[in-house]
Amino acid sequence: MALHVGLLLLWVCRFHRVVGADYEETIIHFPEVKDGKCFFPFHYKNEIFYDCIKFRTKHKWCSLNETYQGYWKYCSEDDFAKCVFPFWYRHMIYRECTEDGDAFGKKWCSLTQHYNKDKIWKYCD
Repeated sequence: MALHVGLLLLWVCRFHRVVGADYEETIIHFPEVKDGKCFFPFHYKNEIFYDCIKFRTKHKWCSLNETYQGYWKYCSEDDFAKCVFPFWYRHMIYRECTEDGDAFGKKWCSLTQHYNKDKIWKYCD
């Protein structure tokens, strides 16, 4: 009898999805906090972000907490990540945006002094 119950449980677990709230559904989204200060880096949906993001919105936004807890704001010009100079890339120190290493020849910069270690960057405007 126990064998039959065990097989039934295995069949149910294998072929029927366990119903539960998806991660996205468990997040409470509050209205924008216009005078808030962006927190970088922040965690959202199991990823780490070092700059404002555009995720299911028309405009880029940021979290106001280290781990997104529903508090956010749309990014203004002052909120976007800033290049850090000088920064170390491969065996050179850069004091301005560079095209080195970019497959498309676009200028980029590091968001930390040690790109080789952190690998955090953005394209320059």
